[in-house]
Formats: sequence, structure tokens, C-alpha cells
Amino acid sequence: MQDLWVFGYGSLMWRPGFEFEERRPALLRGYHRGFCVFSHVHRGTPERPGLVFGLDSGGACRGVAFRVEAARAEATRRYLQEREQVTSVYVETTKAVELVDSKQRIEALCFVVDRKHPQYAGALAFERQVEMIAAGEGQSGKNPEYLESTVRHLEGAGIADAELNRLWCAVEERLRQSASSR
Repeated sequence: MQDLWVFGYGSLMWRPGFEFEERRPALLRGYHRGFCVFSHVHRGTPERPGLVFGLDSGGACRGVAFRVEAARAEATRRYLQEREQVTSVYVETTKAVELVDSKQRIEALCFVVDRKHPQYAGALAFERQVEMIAAGEGQSGKNPEYLESTVRHLEGAGIADAELNRLWCAVEERLRQSASSR
């Protein structure tokens, strides 16, 4: 039995929900972080879906890698399956990930989006993303909070993402407009 590495790129970065031995900045090549999943549970409902991140093919994604000691690896894997596979929109896989601070390559557990799943949103227009994120709310809270937390944690990790910052500004503006029109 060996230690388990887990790659986080969205809410796992700030709310992993499992014990880990170390947390390191990491880079996954061949996939990018995108609002490409209709959320029917955590940040929306089937009637009013929100949007959540998925690892979609193409590009590269900066995130974090968590090392879980071998004794907790199986329990951590089960926890993540329950958390990430509520509607089976993600595929559990192992990918080569680079630890940014050492250039070391490791194998990490990743959850990539299943493009054939009905909740796969693909590349939505910017305004549609703003609309859905501003209105989404599910079991884990409001969709705008999910976006804001991701933006803040990326900034805290020294990861610049101009497009996510632009999206967050547009969602904030939409929320302000909605509040002032009530």
C-alpha cells in the first residue's frame, strides 16, 4: 500500500474534507479548469442548474496536490467518490501531475468530466455562465460563493486567472443589479 496523491482544482483546494500529510502547488497538463458541468446538487438543482468546474480536455491546469498517507488512502478515495460522483458526471482516473515547487512528477487521483454525460455543459457563452452562476444555489450553497472562493484561493496560491477574475466581476455586477432592482 502506498500514499495517495489527489489533484484539486476547484473546491477541493479550499475544502478538501480529508486529512493529508502535505499540500503542494501542482500542474496537470492536457486538461483545463472550466465551468463545464451543470450542477444539479451542490450548486444548483435540476430545475435551476448552477455551474461547477470540471477538468476538461486541452490546455493545462494549475491547482494543488494533496498527499494522503497510505493508511488513509482507501478511506479518502471512498470519501471523494461519494463527494464527486453524486451524479457520475466525473470519471475517476490517475494522471501524471507535476509538483511545481520541485518539478517532481507524481501520479495523482483526478476527477475529469465525462463529455458524454447529460450534465456536461461544454463551453458556454460568457453571459450564460454569468446568468447561471449568479442564480445557482444547491445543497453546498450559492454558486457565486463557489466561484468567489475559487478565485480567492487561486490568488492566495499565486495562480493568476484573468478569465475567472473577469467572470467573478461580472457575476458580482449581476448580483448588485438584481439587489438594486428589488
